[in-house]
Amino acid sequence: MIRPELRDALWRWREVIAAAAVVALGLWVASGGGWMLVPFGLGLAGLAAGLAVQAWRRMRFAQGADAPGVVEVDEGQISYMGPALGGFVSVPELVEVRLVTLRGRRLWRLRQADGQALLVPVDAAGAGALFDVFATLPGMDMPGLLAALAPEGRSGGTGLVAGEAMRVVWRRAGTGVSTV
Repeated sequence: MIRPELRDALWRWREVIAAAAVVALGLWVASGGGWMLVPFGLGLAGLAAGLAVQAWRRMRFAQGADAPGVVEVDEGQISYMGPALGGFVSVPELVEVRLVTLRGRRLWRLRQADGQALLVPVDAAGAGALFDVFATLPGMDMPGLLAALAPEGRSGGTGLVAGEAMRVVWRRAGTGVSTV
């Protein structure tokens, strides 16, 4: 009954739509007036607006599932299981996140303190779970992360440019070479 492309678009925007519906509900409750309904309705609308912004960012981060392999995040560990490559990295041990372009495919390069690195395709199944992991990293610039993921021409000059092979998205403070 619903066209497949419309169904896919609605599914992609589902969290944003749900949050917008809760904003509308909060404003409707606030319009009822009274000392109790106005603050409750406005508080609900404000909370839902914050959730809508977070859902919109999460939606921009998800790139689809076109690449082979599966990404899982479980108890502080990121795992990628692909047809040819795979591995695990510990989230507390992460010291660097890079966005790499190899043969036209974009990959996350996650490096641990011991030098071990894991390449994870941006568009692998389950890669959307990395958004929450990246959000917990100290000092992560989430708008910069989303700008790096933007397709060329839509990022306003802050995304990947032609010929750029690696871009450091995040680096843990204090992981440089000590001169002492």
